[in-house]
Amino acid sequence: MISNSVSSMKYLRTSDLAKAVGVHPNTVRRYVDKGRLPPVEYSPSGYRRFTPRHLDCLRLAWLVYSSPYAGKAVYLSAVRIVQTVVSGDLASARELAREHLALVQAERTQAEIAADLLERWASQPLTEDAMRPLQIGQVARLLNVSIDVLRNWDRNGLIDVPRDPANGYRRYGAPEISRLRIIRMLSRSGYSMAAILRMLIQLDQGDRTNLRHALDTPRPDEDVYLASDRWLSTLAEQEHRAHTIIALIEEFIQS
Repeated sequence: MISNSVSSMKYLRTSDLAKAVGVHPNTVRRYVDKGRLPPVEYSPSGYRRFTPRHLDCLRLAWLVYSSPYAGKAVYLSAVRIVQTVVSGDLASARELAREHLALVQAERTQAEIAADLLERWASQPLTEDAMRPLQIGQVARLLNVSIDVLRNWDRNGLIDVPRDPANGYRRYGAPEISRLRIIRMLSRSGYSMAAILRMLIQLDQGDRTNLRHALDTPRPDEDVYLASDRWLSTLAEQEHRAHTIIALIEEFIQS
């Protein structure tokens, strides 16, 4: 539907675009101000004069900006697509859209692998190891995380580390280090602290079944603030959106 010929075109109003996409007129105005739509001409009486190209760009921009924030890399990738379509370079936008889909699929694969490893770890019987307990600094170096990160995981209930009765220092044995490896893996794969805690609570209650579901399903009484609170579902939705973005750009090119 994108066309460079507007001489005989019936211009669209702000309300026309808003109604076509199902957004508030203020959203259209905000997108114009933020550069998410091409520059807009004004009529002699001061009204914005939109074209079908603006409508196409609005459809794409709303698809991108109304979706849950799925991490900086995925977000910036989608934003670049919008910017490229707004500039009129549809061929480059199509390539960016394909790269965006590959990025989302890679993120989803990593999250799925982490969930699989979690369930495999949880299915193994707990065994005591005769290793000498480590102090927090030693564990930080072993796991390549900061001491502050370890303390934060402890403070937020992800792990309960026993302390030396003589001096009160944390003592990390094999079970604690094993658990920390899982926490680190899930965190680096995009899962939020709330999702990891939800899963670990279920695990500590003796329920080792379907931990993947626990990771991805907030409890009814739980406030959901982040897309990563339900990371697997978010990435599945993002993959669907990525396919839709490609289809939209193909439609723009063919029209």
